Amino acid sequence: MPETIRNPILPGFNPDPSIVRVGGDYYIATSTFEWFPGVQIHHSRDLAHWRLLTRPLRRASQLNMLGDPDSCGVWAPCLSYDAGLFYLVYTDVKRYGRPSMGVAAGASLRDFHNYVVTSETIDGEWSDPVYLNSSGFDPSLFHDEDGRKHLVNMLWDHRPGRNRFAGIVLQEYSPQGRCLIGERRLIFEGTSLGLTEGPHLYKRGGFYYLLTAEGGTGFGHAVTLARSRHIEGPYELAPNSPILTARDRPDAVLQRAGHADLVDTERGDTYMVHLCGRPLPNRGRCTLGRETSIQKMTWTEDGWLTTADGTGAPSLDVAAPHLEQHPFAPPPVRSEFDSPELPIEFQWLRSPWPDELFSLTARPGYLRLFGKETPGSPFRQSLVARRQQAHCFSASAALEFEPSHFQHAAGLIYYYNSSKFHYLFVSRDEAQGKYVAVMSSNPDMALPDVVSTLYPVPTGAKLTLRVEIDHERLYFAFQAGEGRWLRIPNLLDASMVSDEAGPPGPNFTGAFIGVCCQDLAGGAHPADVDWFEYRERPYLVDPFAASPEN
Repeated sequence: MPETIRNPILPGFNPDPSIVRVGGDYYIATSTFEWFPGVQIHHSRDLAHWRLLTRPLRRASQLNMLGDPDSCGVWAPCLSYDAGLFYLVYTDVKRYGRPSMGVAAGASLRDFHNYVVTSETIDGEWSDPVYLNSSGFDPSLFHDEDGRKHLVNMLWDHRPGRNRFAGIVLQEYSPQGRCLIGERRLIFEGTSLGLTEGPHLYKRGGFYYLLTAEGGTGFGHAVTLARSRHIEGPYELAPNSPILTARDRPDAVLQRAGHADLVDTERGDTYMVHLCGRPLPNRGRCTLGRETSIQKMTWTEDGWLTTADGTGAPSLDVAAPHLEQHPFAPPPVRSEFDSPELPIEFQWLRSPWPDELFSLTARPGYLRLFGKETPGSPFRQSLVARRQQAHCFSASAALEFEPSHFQHAAGLIYYYNSSKFHYLFVSRDEAQGKYVAVMSSNPDMALPDVVSTLYPVPTGAKLTLRVEIDHERLYFAFQAGEGRWLRIPNLLDASMVSDEAGPPGPNFTGAFIGVCCQDLAGGAHPADVDWFEYRERPYLVDPFAASPEN
């Protein structure tokens, strides 16, 4: 039995965690934004070891994110369980505003659509969604002791001069009518930290407890707690609020702590899961995005909640519950694509119709990518990727691709969003013939979409493409057939594939590494990926060696 739990418990997996216990099983749901399928659910039996179990929003009738802006799509799912049924509520963000004009100038009108789906089994088929409202985001469903159900979400106020984050609203939900009923009530206007969001309701000792996130999802993030004898309030703020934050602790390893949820173990211990970020020590940027951590919590004699050590700071190591240790086998380092189903580690962008983008049966044993739109498109990209989960890693892919002209490209991509990526790609030029090059879309640079030197490669040769990342340092290399490795000499900045790098607008997702294919002539010219490897490293021994290790 482990004595401590090491944070983050879900490294590299996106934030806004919601946790529920059913018997001896624990499940965490987290945001997936524009990546399909929607919502990630991890499973544990000891709160220390976790496995990615399922992504429930996988049909077009449940989720269609074509055209959703970067870092929009699925926000802040809330997972709950009542009377033999799992409930999942989530937001599909369709419009964030006009980031190019800045938040104050152009981001007041937004479209947040909130839904609920249900399932009798956590990893089975979930229902088609029931529409709830569009008044704000971060919906959460509370199941009261009397059988009634209530939805809480933050309220968005677009009017000029108003507080955009106008507080937390409450409305009853009728499972029979499959709709919200009764009057919508504003129950909590937030504190001076502002940006009040991420609400969850609980009932304990005759009090309704309201947990919220405040201070924004950056380095000022925090968790606040309030309570009331009545579900509609008024709510009294906890005397030690915020009850968790790193906003005044610049040296803390876990930064951006906030957006939390609570769970009680079988023994009655209380734990809090929350999002956090681990900045690169040299750059202060979080290439792993917003991750999920856990903290041991303690109830005081007067009914308030504190961290176990009383500091209110996120701890890197926390006391483990007295539960039998239950580790899971790690996912394989290499994906061979021998199954007709995509390995669960991988996702794609926005589209509920993956057959348009890729196939695992068109050429058995290969992932076939059908060339689609550019890496900047918010519609149909043929891009299949998995999350970066460590600051140091290597990834490689074996690619068979014969471009016919300059509008065909395919390769290995380190991707954050449509304006932040490094791309090692194969294409064709009239003078050079088939070649390998690097394209970087870097908002830190005056001239984005910079293409490196073209490196000719022989027609018909299988190419192995590789990336090595050591914190903020990135380099690419490739191998043609059984030939020697050739490193692209450009040392690239991996830190710009992060939340904190520009441009303005939502930056929430964290970095992905994967493969993609473009056919800008519209012919769906294919590329075949034989295998893909992702290997974490403690550090990069010699990033400037003449040849990367094979």
